[in-house]
Order: sequence, then structure tokens, then C-alpha cells
Amino acid sequence: MDTTQLLKGVLDLAVLAVVQHEDGYGYDVVRRLRASGLQEVGDASVYGTLRRLYSAGALSSYVVPSDEGPHRKYYGINANGRKMLAEQSLIWGDFADTMNELLSGSPPTPGAGSNHPAGPADPADSAGQADQSDPGGPMTADTREIARPATLSKEPVR
Repeated sequence: MDTTQLLKGVLDLAVLAVVQHEDGYGYDVVRRLRASGLQEVGDASVYGTLRRLYSAGALSSYVVPSDEGPHRKYYGINANGRKMLAEQSLIWGDFADTMNELLSGSPPTPGAGSNHPAGPADPADSAGQADQSDPGGPMTADTREIARPATLSKEPVR
């Protein structure tokens, strides 16, 4: 599997996680990400992510003189970034739980992997009242089934 696309989707979260305990300059963040197991992360992607998170108000920055070359711009997480990290961590946890369940071969469990309570979105459904939105006629919450087109087999897929 090409992890490049996966990295694009989680790089903000990974960068926030890396700088949550210790500030870092661009290449330092790249090194720490690679040391954590994200070997395929690109330098330019991380630098762009740092700039974007800074512009979004999730990171603060400051410059430190360096004896080994140009000054280094350090990035550190701030209160907005900690909030973003917490929110994205919950989303990632739900997503990872869902994927692990799917990959385990287990049948999906409604509400599993979610920090939101399972159950009907409409409180009237939980009281067993009829659902008038079904074109096949009203059904109660206890008798709902997945509608299958007549052309599909009702045999289980193996």
C-alpha cells in the first residue's frame, strides 16, 4: 500500500503530536516523525504543514541563533493547537477503531469506534413510533431491515 496518501490525511495530527512535548525546528520535526515510524514523510510536506499550522494559529514560532549555520525557526504548540490535537486525536481514534474492526473480518457493530452514542438519530424512533420516511410503508424501530432490490439474492456473501 502506498502510504503517501495516508500521510497527507494525518500529517497535521502527526506534526502536532510531535511538537506537543518539545518545540522543534523544521528538520528536527522531520527527524522525529521518521524516528517514530513515518520514514516516508517528505521534508517539503512537513515544512508546508508547519507553516499551515502556524498560519491557522495552532503553533507559535520563534527564532534561535545557530552556531552551525542559519538561524533556526522553532515551532511550539499553543492552546489552539492543543485543542486541535485533542479533537483530531478523537477523530483518528474513531477512524482507526473502525478500520481495525473492518480488517478483522468481524461484522460491523453500530456505534463501535465512535465517541458518539449509538442509536437512532431521531428521538421519536427510539420510542418505537412509525417511520413515515420509508416509501415501502411505515416500520417501527424494532422491525427495520435493510431493503434489498428484488434482483439481489438474499443468500449471504461468502
